[in-house]
Amino acid sequence: MRQSCYSGVPSLKMMFMDHLGGSLSETGPTPRRILWGAGTPRTMRAHWILHELGLPHERHPFGPRSGETQTAEFTRLNPGQKIPVLQDGDFTLTESAAIVTYAGEKYGAPGTLVPLPGTEERARYYQWCFFVMTELDAHTLYIIRKHTDLSHLYGEAPEAVRAAKEGFRRQAGVADLTLSSGRPFLLGDTFTGADILLTTCLVSAVRRGIPLTDALRHYMERMKSRDGYHRADQANQIS
Repeated sequence: MRQSCYSGVPSLKMMFMDHLGGSLSETGPTPRRILWGAGTPRTMRAHWILHELGLPHERHPFGPRSGETQTAEFTRLNPGQKIPVLQDGDFTLTESAAIVTYAGEKYGAPGTLVPLPGTEERARYYQWCFFVMTELDAHTLYIIRKHTDLSHLYGEAPEAVRAAKEGFRRQAGVADLTLSSGRPFLLGDTFTGADILLTTCLVSAVRRGIPLTDALRHYMERMKSRDGYHRADQANQIS
């Protein structure tokens, strides 16, 4: 089912340019924007960045490993048959972290959601994104999912699940050290796409019964209090 979605919040880039009295660099009609997928932490990231920016879009709210991901239409968009997928006009992009970075850089105010290219802040942004997507997502949370929710496919592996939970707790300690220093966000005083990635992993960890430190829990609750998060959480429901 295709649904229209618009947060009603102007994009950061639009507000930024209005403040300067300028105009957006993009010209011509607004491209048709479609977000495919819902119901998972990874699709939540794509929904969150679009709502954080206030970008109007259509959505196809179906889950993973469903018949919809195996259709010829969707397979043409992503041969891997994975969600989320973003269509932005003629451009199609997969992978949640890539979608967050692309949208944040293209439509956000310069240097905010994604730091400016060639800067140390941009390198640090990449460091956190790669860390979250490997150490917290793929190497731990997905291992847990494979051997619990998807045990009918991958088999039960209680020891692997236990080790993955302990691995998440240990690796999350790296973020805890950064956030315990008093900074509000991973990169300092500015909310970025890296915070979207980390928060979705922390929410998943809590749902899996993995304890968080006080600093991580307080950080997670602050991120969840953002209007963009609330709107994305509603949009990420499968209907």
